Amino acid sequence: MDAILLQIFNGLDKGSAYALIALGLTLIFGTLGVVNFAHGALFMIGAFCAVTLQRILNLSYEVIDETQKDFLGNPLKVKTPYVESWFGPEMGGAIIDWAVPLAILFAIPIMIAIGFIMERGLIKHFYKRAHADQILVTFGLAIVLQEVIKYFYGANPIQTPSPEALSGVANVGAVFGMDIVYPVWRIVYFCFSVLIIGAIFSFLQFTTFGMVVRAGMADRETVGLLGINIDRRFTIMFGIAAAVAGLAGVMYTPINSPNYHMGMDFLVLSFVVVVVGGMGSLPGAVLAGFMLGILESFASMNEIKSIIPGIDQIIIYVVAIIILLTRPRGLMGRKGVMEE
Repeated sequence: MDAILLQIFNGLDKGSAYALIALGLTLIFGTLGVVNFAHGALFMIGAFCAVTLQRILNLSYEVIDETQKDFLGNPLKVKTPYVESWFGPEMGGAIIDWAVPLAILFAIPIMIAIGFIMERGLIKHFYKRAHADQILVTFGLAIVLQEVIKYFYGANPIQTPSPEALSGVANVGAVFGMDIVYPVWRIVYFCFSVLIIGAIFSFLQFTTFGMVVRAGMADRETVGLLGINIDRRFTIMFGIAAAVAGLAGVMYTPINSPNYHMGMDFLVLSFVVVVVGGMGSLPGAVLAGFMLGILESFASMNEIKSIIPGIDQIIIYVVAIIILLTRPRGLMGRKGVMEE
């Protein structure tokens, strides 16, 4: 039971990332009808927003510390971050320590701006083009963004630690009468994912803007005939979807050190999640994300791999094949979506 519970936690952890990226993908496809293969790159850019903020907060200047001497008796030059000189050692140190959570505020306007630029500058020209054209152009954009990140940040993973207060482990098994410890930050990431998913669904369900967007997703022409500028609202949704992917990347940095190809690593899996959940279905994307995350976690157990070697690498694709053979539209797909 301990092993099963641990794998469920691992699965929820992986599923959180899959669900957030797939949710953004589905928002874009459901509103604009665009298959966005650059969405994984938005996840990567979000992660590097956290890296950038961490570097900004660690900018330092050198001062001579008379209290510290080298082996020749000369005073040492000590680097002091500007943040500590402005806010004091205690407050400045805390700001640097909490760089990743603070990167959420840093990343939101950046990701929304990138989403707007992508949609207005490139994506809008492919609304009425074939899905194959959309895939080719957005995949090319993803490669360009990946190489830009590689040029400025290098090819090696960059360590981005979580706050010290959230870097330990918690005895999550105590709730069930078991002795199971789990990293605190992974629990934080899961809770953060649930919060973002709940916020998106609430926004679409309970706000006037969201209701118009949902109506536009169902019948774009009719909403336009009512005098509503649905295109502008869909552009805003693209920005929101970009922000969701970016925030997923920001909070994932302590779990997986950012590197220039991390977007591609998650992109293919996220598209499988979207297809399994059902193209255009937001609940389906979230359900499939968590379900496939849990299945992948169980498939990585040594007991399972000893029976079926390599199953952890292909389990998601095997499940996708089985589901699509039995339910061609996915778990919660709608009739008519990508069936022309």
